[in-house]
Amino acid sequence: MPTAKPDFSQRADLIEKMDEPCSYGELRACLHDIARVNRLTSAYRPVIEWLEKIVAASPSESLRIVDVGCGYGDTLRTIEAWSEKSRIPVMLTGIDLNPDAIRAAREATHSNRIEWVVGDALSNSIQDEIDIVISSLLTHHLTNPQIIQFLEWMEQRTRRGWFINDLHRQPVPYGLFSFLARFTNWHPFVKYDGPVSIRRSFRTEDWKDLTVAAGLAPETVAIREFRPARLCVSRIK
Repeated sequence: MPTAKPDFSQRADLIEKMDEPCSYGELRACLHDIARVNRLTSAYRPVIEWLEKIVAASPSESLRIVDVGCGYGDTLRTIEAWSEKSRIPVMLTGIDLNPDAIRAAREATHSNRIEWVVGDALSNSIQDEIDIVISSLLTHHLTNPQIIQFLEWMEQRTRRGWFINDLHRQPVPYGLFSFLARFTNWHPFVKYDGPVSIRRSFRTEDWKDLTVAAGLAPETVAIREFRPARLCVSRIK
């Protein structure tokens, strides 16, 4: 795990262990433990709160929700449980470039209400109309030009809006994760990648620049911190 005092002023150009080739067993174990971290840090709360706003505006409408870079699929499974409890009709699709991630998501899912797709969402892998695009812990893996392209694509493809859930590049999340990781049995890759991911992530000023570069008017985009570790960017149309 990185030990040097980090610089939070700029996104770090570091490599995460999970970005490198690994076995399916290791990947599945890492994804499982990232889902554990997400539960521990209430990482699903931001997107559920945002979806509730969408539903409040049009309670009777069904929603086609696509999770880009879905990984283990834990966000979609959380949305599925929320939709069942709230009696909200949804159609859920998770898409990821990594076939092993989709395999792990399928294995961890105990219903047939979620469609899992291997592919690149931006290359027309999703043909049908999309109401909402979400992503979680995806954008810090991308370059700034790729993020701008992703923002433009979401703006073009969605009917109701989009939601990006990612990390907040601040000392508190970094220190909290580093401290907690010492006392857990999380996979070593997760323990290493957590602080690296935070250093690769964003501040509010970063998202303001990126959304403007994508042609989005500042007043149409919400950038909100969710403690202890998330900085989320969203748009409701």
